[in-house]
Amino acid sequence: MAENLLYLTELVGLKVYDLKRHRIGRVKDAALVPLIDSARVDRFLVGGGWAWLTVRHDQVRSISLDGIYLRDELLTPYHSDEYMLRLVRDLLDQQIIDVSGRKVVRVTDVTFEIRKDEDRDVLFVSEVDVGMRSIFRRIVQGLLPRRVVRKLQRPIPPNSIRWEFCNIVEADPQRRLRLNITHRMLEEMHPADLADIVEELSPEDREAIFTAIDSEVAAEALSEVDPKMQASILESLDTEKAADIVEEMSPNQAADVLAELEQETSEEILEEMEPEEKTEVRELLEFEEDTAGGLMNTEYVALHENATVSDALEALKGNEELLETLNTLFLIDGEERLVGVVPLARLFIASGPARLKELATDTPIQVSVDEKQDRVTELFDKYNLLALPVIGEEGKLAGVITADDIITVLRQK
Repeated sequence: MAENLLYLTELVGLKVYDLKRHRIGRVKDAALVPLIDSARVDRFLVGGGWAWLTVRHDQVRSISLDGIYLRDELLTPYHSDEYMLRLVRDLLDQQIIDVSGRKVVRVTDVTFEIRKDEDRDVLFVSEVDVGMRSIFRRIVQGLLPRRVVRKLQRPIPPNSIRWEFCNIVEADPQRRLRLNITHRMLEEMHPADLADIVEELSPEDREAIFTAIDSEVAAEALSEVDPKMQASILESLDTEKAADIVEEMSPNQAADVLAELEQETSEEILEEMEPEEKTEVRELLEFEEDTAGGLMNTEYVALHENATVSDALEALKGNEELLETLNTLFLIDGEERLVGVVPLARLFIASGPARLKELATDTPIQVSVDEKQDRVTELFDKYNLLALPVIGEEGKLAGVITADDIITVLRQK
């Protein structure tokens, strides 16, 4: 074990000595001040008789397993400070998010690196420990000498996470700000991975995450969460934040999650939404859940039957948010009735002036808004469909069901 490393289990209880090498007390906790430095231990909280004292990092001369020796004795009584992240109180035994491993872990110890800064030692958080080696240290803490514990732990493989890959969950938004806790790395994760993490957290921690992250990211992650948990998360948020998230969801996903809520809660969220999104979702809520209307999405690209390939490419540029899942274009007449379906891939083998109806499939397979879910599923299976248009009143195109929607249905069964 490198001599420049120290564990929190070793730090707690370490003796602190003044300039004359008289013992002042023992370390009870250590704290970071993330707004100043996200990794440097800024304060040591020392128990000395009836009160705790605060030792600043710049008052320390040396740190080792033998103790902490000071270079300055002007110590002050400890007072709670919301800008401090106390490692024993706030981190040890708490759940945190391992961003690199995309999982939730429980902290069982912390590893520090002792660095030289001119003539003094400074302690930096290096890793969070989560494995059996750190559990062993916790079990024998105070029972065996620290150097003996280091020798005995060697056969046990270490399991730790670099501090920069740790994301702390803090429910209080004011304290989150004071501790400089951000969820930027969570926002960069794949929505499915973020959803898996959210499902492992407590209800309070889920609320903290969805309150803090970007509404678009929250919507993508929420769509991957179990439907019952979706409702629980939205109910825990204030109405305005819940509405912001629901607005970022596709209309059918928004309708599905609102249908899981109490009607009063659902109405409150709808009232906070923008008029256009609210109207689309309300219309979808009118359909029974197990029908094509209840499954369909109203986000699709439809063009007039006389449109050209060039027109289609321009339309795609105006719907960039749909491109990730879009695979089909729909052709409609002047009455908005479906007349053809064009697989998106066919655009790339045709010239710009070519008419889209020349690229359309012969007879588009379609269903009415009242068609039952089981029949819809059969059609996707029988014809290997990627998208199925849904027809409403007077034969007008009302929406589309995608293969992803069917996969979701089958998973829920």
